[in-house]
Amino acid sequence: MKAIIYCRVSTTKDTQETSLSRQEEELVNLAGKHDFEVVRIIREQASGYDLERDGILELLDLIKRKDIKVVLIQDETRLGRGNAKIAILHCIFKEEVQLYSISNNGKLELSESDSMVLSIVGMVEEYQRKLHNIKIRRGMQRAVDKGYRPEKNLSNQGANGGRERIEVPIEEIVRLRKNELTFAEIAATLRGFGYNISKATVHRRYKEHIDSLAE
Repeated sequence: MKAIIYCRVSTTKDTQETSLSRQEEELVNLAGKHDFEVVRIIREQASGYDLERDGILELLDLIKRKDIKVVLIQDETRLGRGNAKIAILHCIFKEEVQLYSISNNGKLELSESDSMVLSIVGMVEEYQRKLHNIKIRRGMQRAVDKGYRPEKNLSNQGANGGRERIEVPIEEIVRLRKNELTFAEIAATLRGFGYNISKATVHRRYKEHIDSLAE
C-alpha cells in the first residue's frame, strides 16, 4: 500500500532538527516493517494548533488526489493539537485512510474521548447533509406547487440530460423569483434540476438583470 510519512515539531529551533530526523527514521522503519510504499515524506516545523500549515495542507491534498491508503505519524499530536487535531483526523478518516503510529507500533489507537468527539462530528456532518437535501426537495416542491414546470421551462433539459449545467437562463431565475421563492430556495431548486449554482450567483444574476432593465 502507498503511504505518506508526516513528521512535525513545534518550533523552528535548530535543536528540533534532531527530533525531526529521528521521527523520519523511525517512521521509515515502521513503513518497512509493514511493507508500505512510502511515496512522500513531509517534514514540518510549526505549531500543532495552527491549521494553516503547508505540510498538513499538502498531506490532505495528496490523500484526496493520490492512491494513498496509509499515513504514518509518531503519534496523533504530530497531526495537531486541540480542535485542529480533531478536524485533521476527521478529514483523514473521511478519505478512508489508515493511520499508523510509532507510539502504537502499528495502527493508531485513539483515546476514548477523541473517538467520541469524532463520532459526534460525523453525526453532525451527516445531519447537515440530510438538511441540505431536505432544503433542495422543499425548494423544488414549492416551485412546482407554484406552477414551475422544469420540463417546459428548461430548454436544454433533454440535450444535456446527465451532464452538469452551469449556465442558467436568467428567465428561470426571474420566473421563480416572481413566484416568491427566496434566492436560497431558487438556488436549491435549480441545483436539484442539475444546475451547479449558488445562492450568491442567483442573487448576482437577478440583480444584474434588474439593473439592466433600469438603464
